[in-house]
Amino acid sequence: MNTEDVRELLRSVEDPELGDDIVSLNLVNSIDWEDEETVHISLALGAPYSPSETAIANRVRETLAEEGITAELSAHVPDSGSEVLPNVENVIAVSSGKGGVGKSTVSVNLAAGLADRGARVGLFDADIYGPNVPRMVDADQHPQATEDETIVPPEKYGMKLMSMAFMVGEDDPVIWRGPMVHKVLTQLIEDVEWGHLDYLIVDLPPGTGDTQLTMLQTMPLTGSVVVTTPQQVAIDDARKGLQMFGRHDTPVLGITENMSTFRCPDCGGEHDIFGSGGGEQFAEENDLPFLGKIPLDPSVRAGGDEGKPIVLDQDSDVGGAFRELSGNVANMAGIIRRQQL
Repeated sequence: MNTEDVRELLRSVEDPELGDDIVSLNLVNSIDWEDEETVHISLALGAPYSPSETAIANRVRETLAEEGITAELSAHVPDSGSEVLPNVENVIAVSSGKGGVGKSTVSVNLAAGLADRGARVGLFDADIYGPNVPRMVDADQHPQATEDETIVPPEKYGMKLMSMAFMVGEDDPVIWRGPMVHKVLTQLIEDVEWGHLDYLIVDLPPGTGDTQLTMLQTMPLTGSVVVTTPQQVAIDDARKGLQMFGRHDTPVLGITENMSTFRCPDCGGEHDIFGSGGGEQFAEENDLPFLGKIPLDPSVRAGGDEGKPIVLDQDSDVGGAFRELSGNVANMAGIIRRQQL
């Protein structure tokens, strides 16, 4: 068995989403032998702990194990060359066209869900005027400053956190014009010691204003997740968000429908308070993946108020919906990264 034999074996391993084998797709970076029974393989996989890429890696191990070879795997996708956040694999923006659709709730649970899978995660609350992520994760520590005047973010639930809420008083409003917002956001992006992250989740404010433009122009975004509720008013505003990302050539990973169905804790019945199927239809009309629907459930509100993301509750159906969402978002990030090779 030599290197070319191993490469030929790997042609039987398919990427389930790109529809070809990993050799033809140039997903095999290198093959290096340690001894006659152990080989080190570097794969161009860019979405750590995503279900699809985990399955690809497992299939590589199984394929070689059938031939009596132990495969030691590593993953590396060439970086974008951006000087901003060079040690962050994937920057994912979570957006909504309007407020009140639960975008921050989705951001927090998405980030916590990825961290719970084992990924290295940061959560950046970019809502300058209404930052509430620290409350939603019960973060009582504040950032520390280094001698070089960089910022060391606090951590909670395995996530590194940054928010404007850490920088102002609890009840102090932020009354700034656009240039000041741009300056502060740029500092919070570039002066924070995020370290090596698999995912940085950015909770954008609602709408299409200065903050969003700063993020799109400054950060090397892998893609965005658009959050809506089923009702038409929310869909109309979400459409504006899609147009914003399109004009800045930012991939949209997919659509998430929040508050899709109310599950009554007393009668057990389900009620479509905000309508039904709007988010899924919106995704279909725009030829975008539908990442999942999150029920309207009191436990989600309670988890946000108490600083305990519901995604971490392994016995919760709603937590399960958020865990599925986390996996779907990671899968889509991986598709984007692999398509860029």
